[in-house]
Amino acid sequence: MTRSALPQPPTAEQRLDWLRLIRTENVGPVTFRQLIGRFGDPTAALAALPELARQGGRTKPLAVGSRAAAEREMAALQKLGARLLTLADPDYPQTLAATPDAPPVLSVRGHVHLLERPGIAIVGARNASANGRTLAERLARDLGEAGYLVVSGLARGIDAAAHRGALPQATAAVVAGGIDVIYPEENAGLYEEIWQQGLLVAESPPGTQPTARHFPRRNRIISGLSYGIVVVEAAEKSGSLITARFAGEQGREVMAVPGSPLDPRCRGANRLIRQGATLVEGAADVIEALAPMLRQPLGEREPDLFDRSPNASTGDENLTDARKQVLELLGPSAVAVDELIRQCQLSASIVLTILLELDLAGRLERHPGNQVSLRFTTD
Repeated sequence: MTRSALPQPPTAEQRLDWLRLIRTENVGPVTFRQLIGRFGDPTAALAALPELARQGGRTKPLAVGSRAAAEREMAALQKLGARLLTLADPDYPQTLAATPDAPPVLSVRGHVHLLERPGIAIVGARNASANGRTLAERLARDLGEAGYLVVSGLARGIDAAAHRGALPQATAAVVAGGIDVIYPEENAGLYEEIWQQGLLVAESPPGTQPTARHFPRRNRIISGLSYGIVVVEAAEKSGSLITARFAGEQGREVMAVPGSPLDPRCRGANRLIRQGATLVEGAADVIEALAPMLRQPLGEREPDLFDRSPNASTGDENLTDARKQVLELLGPSAVAVDELIRQCQLSASIVLTILLELDLAGRLERHPGNQVSLRFTTD
């Protein structure tokens, strides 16, 4: 779907409804897209939420994002000199928009035009070696000079080295909490430099303190902003490997710098190479690996984004039996939505409607690869 097929950028009033919808309980990026696909705009979707959640089995009221909270968030961004990007805005990054769970809204602070550059993520160990930091900084500097936007997560170690290397040219830091929350505190000076010379990106509202669950969400944005990812020093259970997994699922190039087998910090990166990741020793290797992707950009959005197809509504069909059938097939183990549709022998629109209801009721868990499972709650 091209930009011309998307809705016009939202007005100031409509932007509040975008915020209200994504800040509503149980509404994540995938659910947001499905709601827009079915109802056409956030305003109509907000009105439909209570009944959808009730149909999904929810017994207590759904916490819908309030207008007052949305106004406070917009005011906070304005005070910070930041702005809100929606998926319908022309300067929302195309590579990220092409992913199935792209954030409907992003807070950005700094030089938004840098998102026009092709992105390359550099991530790695927080307790990185001196050699690892030096290599990451040099790699980032060379890639920045070659016209790339170097993306990382503002963590200590490799992330910080990559940002410093690319800072004179172009770097973007994706933070796990709010756009105004510096974590770790030791990177406060670097945060300020990136704000002045680069770009800061956040999915959460201003003031949000990062918790463990925020970091995987941040990592999928790091990879989503990039055509590829380079891992420099990563232990076997490193968060950098989560970012690499997201990159693979998003169809991005996965690259890694080899390290000594005697250093535990290199085992994760070495394993990626054994599994097929491109071995990288310098910027030339990265540029060569990304050349085919840049000839065919990842700029197209998901084909069903904001698409109100004829099947988006189930009309007057009786969903009672269908709901029982879908619930019988769901359990605590993840199942692909396509497989669920096949086994139900129901139309895709009916199954997706039921999953949407369950999601809003807090009874559905969404997993990578368009898989879902049933979440057992006391509600």
